[in-house]
Amino acid sequence: MNTLLDAVRTGRCDLVTALITPLTPGERRALLPELTALRREIRSWDWSRRWDAEPTLRALHLAGAACHTGPAAAASWIAARDLRDGRPRDTAHLAALLAPRDPAWRADVAHRLAARTATVEDDYPLIRALLHGTEAPAPTTDGFVHAWARATTTSTDTTGRRPRPRPRPLRVALREDPYTAELVPRLFETATPAPSLTWYDDPRTAGRWPAELAHLATEGTVQRRTLLTGTVGRLLRGGRTGHLAFYTDLLDVLDLTTDERAEHTTDWIALAADAPSPTAGRAQQTLTALFEAGRLPADRLAEMSAAVLFRPEKKLVRAQLVLLCKALRRDAEDRHALLPATTAAFGHPDTALQEKALKLVATHLRPDDDALRAGLALDAEQLGPALRRTAATLLGALADPAAGTDTDGYEETLPAAPARRPLTTAGRSVAETVELVAALAKTDAPTAEETETALDLLVRHAHQDRTALAAALLPALADRHWAHEDAGRADPAHLTAPELLAAAVLGRLDPADLSPRRPIKGRGFGQHCIHDALQRVTTARAREAALRILTDPLPFLLATPTWDCGTLEPHDLLTRLTSYARQGATPAPADFAQALLRVRRDPQAAAAADALATGEGRRLAAWLTADGEPAPHTRHVSDQDRGLRTWWRAERPTLRRIVLEIPERLVIQKEFPAVFHPLGRPRTGTPRCWHWRGQELAHLAVLPQDRETQAVWLLPDLTGCATEEGRGAGEVLSRLAELGGPAGPALHLAVATGLGARHAEDRLAAVDALLVLAARGELDTALLGRDLAELLRLGTVKPNRLADAARTAAATGAYATTWAFLAGSLPAVLADSAGRGAGELLAVAADCVEHCGPGGPLPEGLAPAAARKGTSQLATQARRLHTALTATTG
Repeated sequence: MNTLLDAVRTGRCDLVTALITPLTPGERRALLPELTALRREIRSWDWSRRWDAEPTLRALHLAGAACHTGPAAAASWIAARDLRDGRPRDTAHLAALLAPRDPAWRADVAHRLAARTATVEDDYPLIRALLHGTEAPAPTTDGFVHAWARATTTSTDTTGRRPRPRPRPLRVALREDPYTAELVPRLFETATPAPSLTWYDDPRTAGRWPAELAHLATEGTVQRRTLLTGTVGRLLRGGRTGHLAFYTDLLDVLDLTTDERAEHTTDWIALAADAPSPTAGRAQQTLTALFEAGRLPADRLAEMSAAVLFRPEKKLVRAQLVLLCKALRRDAEDRHALLPATTAAFGHPDTALQEKALKLVATHLRPDDDALRAGLALDAEQLGPALRRTAATLLGALADPAAGTDTDGYEETLPAAPARRPLTTAGRSVAETVELVAALAKTDAPTAEETETALDLLVRHAHQDRTALAAALLPALADRHWAHEDAGRADPAHLTAPELLAAAVLGRLDPADLSPRRPIKGRGFGQHCIHDALQRVTTARAREAALRILTDPLPFLLATPTWDCGTLEPHDLLTRLTSYARQGATPAPADFAQALLRVRRDPQAAAAADALATGEGRRLAAWLTADGEPAPHTRHVSDQDRGLRTWWRAERPTLRRIVLEIPERLVIQKEFPAVFHPLGRPRTGTPRCWHWRGQELAHLAVLPQDRETQAVWLLPDLTGCATEEGRGAGEVLSRLAELGGPAGPALHLAVATGLGARHAEDRLAAVDALLVLAARGELDTALLGRDLAELLRLGTVKPNRLADAARTAAATGAYATTWAFLAGSLPAVLADSAGRGAGELLAVAADCVEHCGPGGPLPEGLAPAAARKGTSQLATQARRLHTALTATTG
């Protein structure tokens, strides 16, 4: 026994094999307690020792697996992650030790190992070795199927005379593998395709999975019907486009016959209706081939058309309308089934497709089709306002033929502005405080509302009874290492704001570490990062409150917001300053400075502030009148920062962008604590900082009454979202619009830039910001339109992205608002009509005018564009917009 343990400790796998082989099952089980004890011992080793323990782990893994006599225990030991190292597993010794076991036992262990998703690929060679000679069926878990496909793709021939094994062709590997016929059908049942299936450039190339699967069907190893039904069934299950590409390629390689296509007509229709666009396009092509072969009846074509015409993809809808046109020309009697299906395109967002569908109906509808005409008239109510009158002339009286065309009674529908929630802390118990602090300790990105609530509650209860608060906090923070007495003093640099105050309550902080003179380590990248400056303000205020808990406890915090957005009402701050004066409490400098930055500017409250007859009262009075006014910014156009350009894009044309600059705010530089000074320094919106993301929303609460300044700081990130691969700044913009203070040029420019963001989620957030400003009566549509025109000329905003954002805004019912800012931006688009999406943007503008009919002058350049000949989208939509505007202006 000692000899075996010595062999394990020294990592001699060959000796372990020799010592265990002659042992009986009882003798092997007797070794398990000491092997288990060694395993526990290795777990306790530190990383420096574990680094040298790889031979020991391999030998221990081998010995334990061979000594377990139960299949469940043996599989658990073999799959244990703590017994593995980073190198590939050598299964030869273990397979040799387990080979004499009963075949049923080996098959049971193999299936148990195949069911472990995390380790099945590493254990695949061992699983195959255990199954060899058992005549047991192959495991069918997703992990095993993926591992089998990978091993088959990269299999090697070890029978040759070469010293190294040579690659074996996939066709040979599939022919020689006894599980091929059993596992090939499982390739179509896994949740995701095996990655190795997609290792090809051309699916028809020999040696690639699509071609070899088709060859298996040809030689009879796998039934062709199995491949066909499995592929179609997998496509019907859906998934990501990249995951479905292999299956559609396999169908191409199989080169289905007309009978095989016709057998799955229902499946192709379902795919054309609901599958991702590329897969739906393949299904549509298959159904078109069936139609041309005379194997697609009119009722099935109508079923297909009703589904495809409902899809948003213009290419699919356009192709389906062409197919319908062919079918109606082939047999006019099919119009009773096909024309009602055609009306599914009447509700498409693209009015050009609506018009194409209406023309198709007009071409094939006969004068005596009264019943058919009545049914089509009901569907025609989905048409856009400009097409309704044409439909009424063709189909007879609609339910409301003038709906959407009579704009005299139009009423703008705007979403309600977000309601502010009050932030209350007074009267909340110690238990609530502890629960909140414990939750925030496990949260990576707490909101400003949660943080401010926790800070004020900790300060309040520490002032009332610090001992009771500490007794309640200690068990709730037992999982925090800094909360234990034996952990020594905590490092403030590693604690969040609520944790700082909690550590102070528990006495785990040294007051010297909290001194205002002690520098705060930044978390941003670069000394000029505004996000780092904002984070330092939050951290300094938390350190200040923690220090006062240890030295001179505050009754409560002055800067706790009144509302969840971070705004502090003047009367609340006045009440708190009055209470401080009554209790003889000295305000904390950083806390009072933060309160000034958060207070809503109300000059009428200045007199009451001055009447306090304290230094803080006089400073508040001055802040509410002149000192608190945001600094005006300047604006100019500049080349993109060359510091961001790298060698691989040095040849790209220089991008010009709008830059905003903020002057110095002397009142912050002179009267605020030093940590606030970066917020008052001159700053330009040109450079982008690469700080750690995730805290931007919380930083908004530092200056909740100065949206203009924050918009200047946010503009570089928004521009990066529009011109590069930036992402996420739109969410900050959406929240920024909900704050207080003036909604001036900087905020409008930020919204305009966000409307042209590359990613849809950022554009959607910019639309939210736009609608919030409109609902609160703060949106200057003329200013926004001018900003959009300038951004379009500079190339910062692309017409197609702006069209998508404008369409989203209009769909909420804000047609007049959307047209108001689009009208100012269209001249820039019409002046450069070659830009991608110009016609799409004109279509959105025309749709807005047709709904709300605001009248007004024609945008510059619209008349020449409308006079163009041709059927391009630009010319068509320009004529449509021109007609709508001239109709509303009389």
